[in-house]
Amino acid sequence: MLAGPTAVGKGAVAAEIRAHHNDVWISVSVTTRPPRRGEVEGVHYWFVDDETFDKLVADGEMLEWAVVHQRARYGTRRRPVEAALRLQKLALLEIDLQGARQVRQTMPDAFFVFLKPPSWEELTRRLVGRRTETDEEQARRLETAVHELAAESEFDAVIVNHEVSAAAEQLVTLMRNDSQATRIARPIS
Repeated sequence: MLAGPTAVGKGAVAAEIRAHHNDVWISVSVTTRPPRRGEVEGVHYWFVDDETFDKLVADGEMLEWAVVHQRARYGTRRRPVEAALRLQKLALLEIDLQGARQVRQTMPDAFFVFLKPPSWEELTRRLVGRRTETDEEQARRLETAVHELAAESEFDAVIVNHEVSAAAEQLVTLMRNDSQATRIARPIS
């Protein structure tokens, strides 16, 4: 599992892994938010309406889900994850803190990695620089990020995202070595 605050680069790290590591299966989350420019249905997210999301939850189809940034809902479908694990694939879920906590309850043996920014200033620069949210949404996301950053110690490992390709390589290395992982939170910079 890969989690971290808004704008830390979780999506960029996952995209880098998707492009360079065919042996890693990457879950595609479901969301009720509208697509951003350049996002592709089924690659970046499955975009659904509230009614469809409600049905997925009611039918027990979601491994985890949460309302994120007090707005849209995001979640991970259970069946694709279980199928990847049955095939013994390296499986990556790119999720938020709430989702990571839910998965920890149902899959305590999973390996949880926290992606953190080099600094608060860099996180703010990345969020503002991507120009995908209104000022109000940016403020809400930064407020949430304060709480998300405080949860770093809940994770098995920490990667500081100075540069996307390096963070992606560190994550894949951790995933491949998970059987030897010490499960002690340790910064990798």
